[in-house]
Amino acid sequence: MRDISMILKSVWKSLFLFSAISVIAVSTVSAQDAKEGRTLFKAKCSSCHALDSKLIGPALTGVNDRHPEAFLLKWIPNSQGLVASGDPAAVKLFNENGKIAMTSFPELDEAKVKSILAYIKEGEPKPAAGAPGAVDANTTAKDGVSGLSIVGIVAIVLIAIVILVILGRASKLLERLILQKQGIEIEEDVPLKVGVRKMFKNKKFVMFFILCLIICLGSFGWMGMWNTGVHTGYQPVQPIKFSHELHAGINQIDCQYCHSGAFKSKNASIPSLNVCMNCHKAVQARDKYDGQISPEIKKIYNALGYDPETQKYDESKSKPMEWVRVHNLPDFAYFNHSQHVVVAEDAIRKAKGLQPTEPVCFACHGPVNTMEEIYQYSPLTMKWCINCHKETDISGQKNNAFYAKVIEAHEKIKKGEKITPALLGGLECGKCHY
Repeated sequence: MRDISMILKSVWKSLFLFSAISVIAVSTVSAQDAKEGRTLFKAKCSSCHALDSKLIGPALTGVNDRHPEAFLLKWIPNSQGLVASGDPAAVKLFNENGKIAMTSFPELDEAKVKSILAYIKEGEPKPAAGAPGAVDANTTAKDGVSGLSIVGIVAIVLIAIVILVILGRASKLLERLILQKQGIEIEEDVPLKVGVRKMFKNKKFVMFFILCLIICLGSFGWMGMWNTGVHTGYQPVQPIKFSHELHAGINQIDCQYCHSGAFKSKNASIPSLNVCMNCHKAVQARDKYDGQISPEIKKIYNALGYDPETQKYDESKSKPMEWVRVHNLPDFAYFNHSQHVVVAEDAIRKAKGLQPTEPVCFACHGPVNTMEEIYQYSPLTMKWCINCHKETDISGQKNNAFYAKVIEAHEKIKKGEKITPALLGGLECGKCHY
């Protein structure tokens, strides 16, 4: 009988350890997968797909049931490669969706694809009707831990409590039987009443409860701090509903026509409204508004003090257009657009799998030509930048003037010749004037 009691105590300890590990696993792995999947979906998929409605591509709810996971793990990172290989399922899917080529994502490994599929399967509950921004019971504010994870944690804690109570009573019963067999008289116990007060008098239960509380609060705190300052998917309302899909996509206006600074300076620059007037002095979209000028184009005229009837400007009526910044790096982070879109263009294209017709801007800003309203496509975190710098191969930049100068400098150093800062770009304004 004593051996049985020892076994039960060992089982109790094992269950205690298992419960603690399960809480950690559910709160960090399961929740993190769905959360990471949502971030990746917003960054990589949302421009062409929605969960419950068809955009450029089909609605994705139920895709886990329509296609095997093994197929999706190959299709999502490189759909065109799978089609080119002659895979019957890939060819059929490609044909069913109008033979529209899906962007390749070579940077998505198997774990990231599984995270996206986990998010699609779980879905994203909508706020209750009449309560804008309301948080559903199955989700948490600011896209924190998923509802499924919270339910899992609560279920594990409740099961662990029930098991602890049952094992405690069984252990006491065995001790009574052992004492009775040894001829020791014992008084009848008052019937056990399991309540909150009695449970919290149990030191082991209190220790278990505190451990669970620390794990839960630590997980919530860690995930909250980890995502502080990360604004992937940020899409503010702009003073003019400027459609990149119409201008960069349908009309195929080159990025540098408006953002000329990206190719020659640190900043991409926000175009002045005078650039807009190059076209919209004549293009007024009257055919869509019963002969009236488009309300959005009118906002340009009002900001410039322009009268479309007389075609004259009145500076006294002009006022600056207050655009809302979307991509905002910390003040201590230095990023040079020209270094990336000119110097490293070929390397970035290769690393990100961009097509020859796609501008290199897509590597960071995503498929802007499909965005009705611009939003932050990439996380723009230090980790994201460092991973890109680790993975991008620049060894093939043979005809690049920037790297040619670096190689030239190294050759002179080998020969013992004089090297000056000017040869290494020391005369560039940005070296001193940040």
